[in-house]
Amino acid sequence: MVFPFFIFLPFNVNFLIMKTKNIFHISKNELSNPDEIFKKLHESGNIHIERIISTGQVTPKDLWLSQNRNEWVVLLQGNAKLEFKNSGFIEMNQGDYINIPASKKHRIIYTSSAPPCIWLAVHF
Repeated sequence: MVFPFFIFLPFNVNFLIMKTKNIFHISKNELSNPDEIFKKLHESGNIHIERIISTGQVTPKDLWLSQNRNEWVVLLQGNAKLEFKNSGFIEMNQGDYINIPASKKHRIIYTSSAPPCIWLAVHF
């Protein structure tokens, strides 16, 4: 008699499969993309964590960004410069982080392309 080599489980086992990924890995497709790349890493309740890759992209001069949630962001690689409306400029280098309060108008005026900027952003 042959027994099947599988077991039916009464729940979804996908949560048991854990894989590591490298936040610094950038594919050729990502590098050649003319747009910034936003990748959701985790979302739970009011928390949203994403990786952003910038390769020279900036915010258009006539546009101010403003989110409805706080954004804590760390620049893991590269260099960038942010402008805050009525507050001046901030230069960011590898390892620098900042908390941007909800509704604070800002824009990105420089991101390095070599090396590309890798951001980790937490929206809360």
